[in-house]
Amino acid sequence: MKDGRVVYLTETKSEFKYWNIPIANTTVILLGMGTSITQAAVRMLASAGVLIGFSGTGGTPLISGNEIEWINPQSEYRPTEYVQGWMGFWFDDEKRLKAAKYLQNKRLGFIEKIWSSDSFLEQNQFYIDDLSISTTIKNYRGKIATAKSVNELLQTEALLTRILYKYAAEKTDLSGFTRDRDSSDTANKFLNHGNYLAYGLAATTLWVLGIPHGFALMHGKTRKGALVFDIADLFKDAIILPLAFIYSSQNFTEQEFRDQCIISFTKHKVLDFLFKTTKEISLKQDWN
Repeated sequence: MKDGRVVYLTETKSEFKYWNIPIANTTVILLGMGTSITQAAVRMLASAGVLIGFSGTGGTPLISGNEIEWINPQSEYRPTEYVQGWMGFWFDDEKRLKAAKYLQNKRLGFIEKIWSSDSFLEQNQFYIDDLSISTTIKNYRGKIATAKSVNELLQTEALLTRILYKYAAEKTDLSGFTRDRDSSDTANKFLNHGNYLAYGLAATTLWVLGIPHGFALMHGKTRKGALVFDIADLFKDAIILPLAFIYSSQNFTEQEFRDQCIISFTKHKVLDFLFKTTKEISLKQDWN
């Protein structure tokens, strides 16, 4: 903290450089490796309701950790209407299933929107009107409508993702691809990195709206942070999946892939889409 402001400081042998952080307009500050923070700065950030996170290289968790460690401000006043709306349907199994179906339909709609309008994806031969993709999306919509349980919805969702992986691998000449989160191949590494970026946006959305991460729609009632994964699914397949395959097949660096993800998030207003959809689910009254 300097002169009543929170600042970012860098030191060299000959000078100090300060950058002011506008905490009133900040939701999350993510501190990478080698960064320290003063108690006074934390106190001021907490007073503004800013979420502080510590991460590993590239903004993703440390290898020895499973997820980003967050420090929550102890004095914060977030809106109550969204968590109350979420609780209004969450304890009813039937309504929760309908909310999960609503979310999955929004996911499909976002894939159609991005894949039909993004020139970079089209340049790399990702077309929403390819027969295999249009048929897959049509079939999945039908299975969403007829699903009798969340487990059934999860099974069809997993099939959708496998088909999209296969399609992306064929388009980028990575036909031998197998999804393995522990694999060291570039495509899997990029998918892992991009997914963590997605989880960050999803966690930010839920944090701002005041909805606890444990009240998931699909990923399991007891899984830690499960609702984060649900919300991230809204846009992972639309943006991260194709970019991971394209950038790995063309030998781009991980930093270049990360930069393109962030550019695409901004270009397609992903955070706006997450807020809008989460609010719609929370405030929807007619699940019956």
